[in-house]
Amino acid sequence: MKYLKTAAAKREVDLHPDIAEYLQRYTDGRTGLLFHTANNTPHLYSNPEDRWLTPRLIEMNLDEEGMGWHSFKRYRKTWLRGQRCMEDINNFWMAHKPQTMSEVYSHLHEDLQLRLDEAQRVGYGFALPTKNASVVPIVPESRTKTATRKAA
Repeated sequence: MKYLKTAAAKREVDLHPDIAEYLQRYTDGRTGLLFHTANNTPHLYSNPEDRWLTPRLIEMNLDEEGMGWHSFKRYRKTWLRGQRCMEDINNFWMAHKPQTMSEVYSHLHEDLQLRLDEAQRVGYGFALPTKNASVVPIVPESRTKTATRKAA
């Protein structure tokens, strides 16, 4: 909890088995922060975006205004809805508080096996990298056409 911005930042994350296996291989033998500076301290919010994320977005012709870290959350929410993920579980994964009485009364998010089954069913919407390759998102065709027109 030492490096979290708020107490709400600590949460359970249910992963598709492929993602869990990939992260297990990546973290094998590592301790401490997963993503850190050379001094083993947390990154400042904007540094990884400016130094790492933006250059990769430009490389994929996806460097539009407003594309930053929050884009990952928007992408995930859109992907989950497109896969017709159970809304209670979707909101749990997104760390959204219940908004309606129906959501308050539902306790589906407390069923770990149901969440894991749903994570496997909905998938993750990108291709996992092979060794020495980057993660490649599944970009909708309309987005690809727009990026191509901008590059021309």
